[in-house]
Amino acid sequence: MKYKFLGKTKEKLSEIGIGTWQLGPNREQNIESIHIALDNGVNFIDTAEIYGTEDIVGEAIRERKNIFIATKVWATHFRYDDVIKACNGSLKRLGLKQIDLYQLHWPNPAIDIKETMSAMEKLVSENKVRYIGVSNFSKKQLIDAQNAMSKYEIVSDQVKYNILDRAPEKELLDYLRKEKMTLIAYSPLAHGDALKRKYSWLLDELNKISKRHGKTPAQVMLNWLAIKKDVIPIPKASSPKHMLENIEAADFKLSGSEINYIDRLTSISDNRYKRSAAFRKIVDVYLIMASKLSRKTKPRKK
Repeated sequence: MKYKFLGKTKEKLSEIGIGTWQLGPNREQNIESIHIALDNGVNFIDTAEIYGTEDIVGEAIRERKNIFIATKVWATHFRYDDVIKACNGSLKRLGLKQIDLYQLHWPNPAIDIKETMSAMEKLVSENKVRYIGVSNFSKKQLIDAQNAMSKYEIVSDQVKYNILDRAPEKELLDYLRKEKMTLIAYSPLAHGDALKRKYSWLLDELNKISKRHGKTPAQVMLNWLAIKKDVIPIPKASSPKHMLENIEAADFKLSGSEINYIDRLTSISDNRYKRSAAFRKIVDVYLIMASKLSRKTKPRKK
C-alpha cells in the first residue's frame, strides 16, 4: 500500500481508504472487513454521525494504533453549540479522545458559515479535533468556509467522484491542487452503476484494460482515482472478499496511455450533473426548513 500526504499536513494516508456509508447489516462481518484492511496497510477510515457507523468503526479500531479517523457533523448541527455537542457525541461513539479529521458534511445556507467555522476552530484549539475538512462543498463554498476561519486551514473536500461522475474535474479539483488540499472521493465505484448493463460499452472497455493487469474492472476504476496525486478514494466494503478486492486495486499501476484512454471514455459534463444540481437544490431547501424549525423548537437558555 502506498501513502499520500493529507493536504499541506505531514499526515500520510493510505492511497485507498475505507468508506462506511450504508454498511451491510452484519456487524461482525463489517468489523472483520475493516480489520482485513488495517492488516493490509490501510490506515484511513471515514464515517459520519448520520451514517450510524461510528460505533462500528470505534469497535474495529479498539486497541489499534496509528489509524487516521475522519468523521462528519451533519448540516443541521452547524450552529456553534450544536457543532460542539455533535463532536462530543462522535468522540464518545468512536471511543476516542481526538478526531483526526472533522468534516462539515454538507453546506447549509441557513446558518452563517462563520459561526460554524468558529466552532470547528474551537474544537481544534481544545485538541478534540486535529484537522478540519468539508464535504460536498463547491469551489465557492469551500472558499467561503476558508475565508471564515482565522487560525487554521481546511485540508480536504470530500465529494462524489468516479468514472461516471466527473464533476470535480470542472473546477474543484484544479482549485484543490492549487491550494494543496486533498480530494477525498466517495462513491468511487458509482454504486456499481458502471458495471451494470446500462453501461455495458464502458464495462467492455474496462475489461480490456483489467485483463492486461489480471484485475477486475472495479479495481481499474479505483486505481484510476488512486493514481491521482491529490485524490484518495474511499470505497465501501461490507464483506472481507470485497475489502480485499478494494485493497488490491492499489498494487498495480495503470500506464499513462491507459489513463488517457479511460479519461476519454466518459464526459465531465452530461445530464447526471443536471440531476445532481437539482438534488442539491432540494437538499438546500430541506436544510433551510430544518434549521429554522430547529431554532424555533430549541428551548431558550435561562
